[in-house]
Amino acid sequence: MKRNEVTNCLLCNAPLNHQISWKSILTNAFPKTICTECEQKFEPYENISDEVISLYHYNNMMKDFLHRYKFMHDVILAKVFREQIHQRLSKTDATIVPIPLHPTKLKERSFAQVDELLKAAHIPYEHYLEKTMTETQVGKTRQERLATPQFFKLIKNCKNKEIILMDDIYTTGVTINHAKNLLLEYGAKSIRAFTLIRG
Repeated sequence: MKRNEVTNCLLCNAPLNHQISWKSILTNAFPKTICTECEQKFEPYENISDEVISLYHYNNMMKDFLHRYKFMHDVILAKVFREQIHQRLSKTDATIVPIPLHPTKLKERSFAQVDELLKAAHIPYEHYLEKTMTETQVGKTRQERLATPQFFKLIKNCKNKEIILMDDIYTTGVTINHAKNLLLEYGAKSIRAFTLIRG
C-alpha cells in the first residue's frame, strides 16, 4: 500500500490526519489506517508469560473489528494492526506458522484471516498444519472444547524447528495446544504462540 493511500479511517471513516515525521521516513513505518480515536478504543493485553503473547483484549471494539474482518469479509482490515504485528514478529528467527482454516471453511470465507494479517505486516510464514475438522469451537463450553479430539494433521517436516504459532484469537487455548502437541510429537524443537486477541 502506498503512503497515504488510505485517506479515511478504515473503522469509522473519519478523515486521517497524515503527519509525516522523521521516524516514519527513517523507519519506513506503515502508514496509519485508523484514527487515533478508534486506536484508543482497543485495549492492550498485559502478558504474564512468553509462551503465548497476545496484543489486545477482546473488548467491544475488538469484537466489532473481528466480526467485520472475519464474517463480513472485509479483508482490507488486515492492515489495521500490521505495525504492531510487524514489531512483534519481524526480528524473530523462529518459523511463523499460521493456524489454518479447514479447506471448506476457507472456500466459504474466501480468505485465511491469519495469513492475511501476516501478509499485511510483511511477515513471512509457512504452513505446517492442515485442519481436519470443520466444526467450529464457537459456542462450545470450556469443557466441550477441552474434550475435542486432535483436529490437525502435519503437512510438512517440523523436526528441530523453532516455531511461533499465530492465531487471531486465544480463548481456552485448545486450538493452540492441539497444534503445539502435534508439532512437538513430530520433533519440533520449541513452540511459542502469538495471537492478536486474548478472549
